[in-house]
Amino acid sequence: MASLEKRNQTYRIVFMYDGRKRGFSLATSDRKEAESLAGGVEKLLMRLEQKLIKLPPDVDIVDFVKNDGQVDARTVGAPPEAISLAQLRDRYLEAHGSGALEANSLGTIRIHLAHIGRSLGEGFAMQTLKASHLQGHVTRRARDKGVRGQKLSTATIRKELASLRAAWNWAAHMGLVSGVFPNRGLVFPKSEEKPPFMTWAEIERRIAVGGVSEKEKRVLWDALFLTLPEIGELLGYVECASATSWVHPMFVFAAHTGARRSEMLRAYQADVDFTGGTVLIREKKRKRGKSTTRRVPLTPVLSQVLQKWLQVHPGGPTLFCQPAEVPRSRTKRDKPTGITRDEVHDQFKRALAGSKWEAIRGWHVLRHSFASNCAARGVDQRLIDSWLGHTTEIRKRYLHLIPSNESAALNSVFDSK
Repeated sequence: MASLEKRNQTYRIVFMYDGRKRGFSLATSDRKEAESLAGGVEKLLMRLEQKLIKLPPDVDIVDFVKNDGQVDARTVGAPPEAISLAQLRDRYLEAHGSGALEANSLGTIRIHLAHIGRSLGEGFAMQTLKASHLQGHVTRRARDKGVRGQKLSTATIRKELASLRAAWNWAAHMGLVSGVFPNRGLVFPKSEEKPPFMTWAEIERRIAVGGVSEKEKRVLWDALFLTLPEIGELLGYVECASATSWVHPMFVFAAHTGARRSEMLRAYQADVDFTGGTVLIREKKRKRGKSTTRRVPLTPVLSQVLQKWLQVHPGGPTLFCQPAEVPRSRTKRDKPTGITRDEVHDQFKRALAGSKWEAIRGWHVLRHSFASNCAARGVDQRLIDSWLGHTTEIRKRYLHLIPSNESAALNSVFDSK
C-alpha cells in the first residue's frame, strides 16, 4: 500500500489514494528509521481503507497521513507548537517506552539526550535548532572525558547526535517541529581507530615490550578474544569457582551461541529444542520497532550443560533464573525470578575475581570470541552472520540453510576430538 523511495540520500514515502500517487519526505537517511515510520503510515492507510477512521473535510490526505491522523481543517498549515528540548525528550521516550525499544536502548537514548541538554539547555526551543548549536555540542563534548578517564570517542558524540536526530524525525512526523535535522557540515574531532581483536598471547607480548600505559593496557584488553583452548579453560574454571548454579551454564551459553547478555536474560526454557538441536535467540536490536528471533545450532557441549542445569532449575519459564532464596542476597523473593542486568554483571565479576581471567572486561568478549573462532575455522560468513543476528533483509531472502548443515558447521568449531 505504501513504499519507500530514496531521493538525495533522504527517504520519502509514496502511496496511492483515490487513484492518485501521493508522497512526502520522511526527513531521514536511516533505512531502519524510515521503515519504522512507513509502518505507521501503512497502519493509518489500512484504517482509512477499512473505514475505521475518516478523512476530515477540507483536509489534504498528505497532511493527514504526515501528522499520523492528528489533524483537522483548523490545524492544516499551522506552525509547529513551541516545544522545548526537555518536552521533546519526555514525549519521545514516552512514545517509545511501551516496548517499541529495549530498556537498555531507552536508557542509552536518555543519557545521550541528557548530554545534549547540558549543551543546549533543557528549555531550548527545538524549532530554532541550527547546525551551529550542534557544532557547539560537538566542541564541548570533545573536551570531556569518557569511560575510565579516556578521551571521549568521536563515535560516542556521533551516537548522541543520532539519538537527537531520531527524536527530531519522530517529532517532525508528529508535527511538533518542521524541516530537516540540521546536521549537515558538522566537523568532528579526528577519531582513533580501535585495535583489531587480539589473542591473550598477543596482548601480553605487546605489554611485555614496555612503554604501555595503564590506559593503553585497558584498551588492549578491551580487544581480547579467546582461543578455543582458552574458552575451554575458562569454562572449566567457572564451573569450579562459581557457587551460583546458573553462572556456568550462562557462560557456556554465551561461548557456544555468541548471544548478547540481554538476549540470554530474556531466553525461555522452551527456546531450547534438544530434539531439533537448536536454540532460539530473542532479539530487540536488529530491527527497530520489532522483536525478532534467530536460531543457533545447539552444540553437544551446550546441550549437555543445559540438560544438567534444567535438572536443578528452580522453576519458572525463563531459562536462567534465581531461586527464591539466594545466599548473601538482600533481595527478598517468594518465588524464582528472572536474573537482572546488575545481578548477571555482578556474578560475572565474582566468578573471575582473583584469577587471571579477571582481565576479561565483560560478557561481550565471549561473543567476539565466538565470531573470531568461527571465522578462523573457515565457517561461511553467511552462517556466522545468521548466528550472530547480523544478517540483512536481502541476505535472508537468499540464505536457505539446512539445519543439519548448520549444526555440522558449528559442531566442527567446538568438536573436542
